[in-house]
Amino acid sequence: MRSTARESVVRALWDVPKLLRHPVWRGADPGQGKGLGVVLAPGFGAGDVSLLPAASWLRARGYVPASAGVGFTVGCTGDLLAELVRRTEKHAERTGRPAVLLGQSRGGGIARLAAARRPDLVRGLVMLGSPVLDPMGAHPNVMRIARFLARLASAGVPGLLDDDCLGGPCFEEHVKILAEPLRVPAISIYSRSDGIVPWRLCLDPYAECVEVHSTHTGMGFDPRVYELLGPRLAAWATGTIRASSSTPSATSSSPIVPCG
Repeated sequence: MRSTARESVVRALWDVPKLLRHPVWRGADPGQGKGLGVVLAPGFGAGDVSLLPAASWLRARGYVPASAGVGFTVGCTGDLLAELVRRTEKHAERTGRPAVLLGQSRGGGIARLAAARRPDLVRGLVMLGSPVLDPMGAHPNVMRIARFLARLASAGVPGLLDDDCLGGPCFEEHVKILAEPLRVPAISIYSRSDGIVPWRLCLDPYAECVEVHSTHTGMGFDPRVYELLGPRLAAWATGTIRASSSTPSATSSSPIVPCG
């Protein structure tokens, strides 16, 4: 599949110079963020380094980014969620108000779980290529890695997701939470060129769903993503956008699509 072949770290890094030259990167207003905290949760197997451009872009605009502390996001869903909530609570205390959660792929799914469980800690939610409608719907190669990690967990290797995360009570509980209405404003950014996550799985019915044209691994390096985030984060920083409705998103014109 051609889109899958485009998914590589090297390919994603190839776009970094284009991002650094783009006006969305160079035109920074250091007062925009007003000290709003942003907790960053990376994708499966990616680690914090994958969101370093996002952290740098946020910091230059007066936001206060912080790591979600979930490592490579390969652990048990319940454990990752607990750590993300703990870090968000700590960051909210540090900045004096609820924080934005920004997660890519599985990190976005964990962030959505946190937003549903503790909306009092969350000012807004950003999901980048996150398969919230079916966490098991990622590319077969990714799922093979996940099942291999579960076998390692069964063999006694600590800190990894296990069979319960893939199909047991843990999985069922968190899938149920993922389907709950959100009480915070949210945006789900997806791409039809995504070779890892089928784009339809990102269409959260309780979020604003917006299309870009990047690969999955390259989404954090795509200037269009930052063009979309700029005004939304600025509005959240000033408090001009209220929590999402408990009903699914209404139909919108391209590039925003109706969710559900």
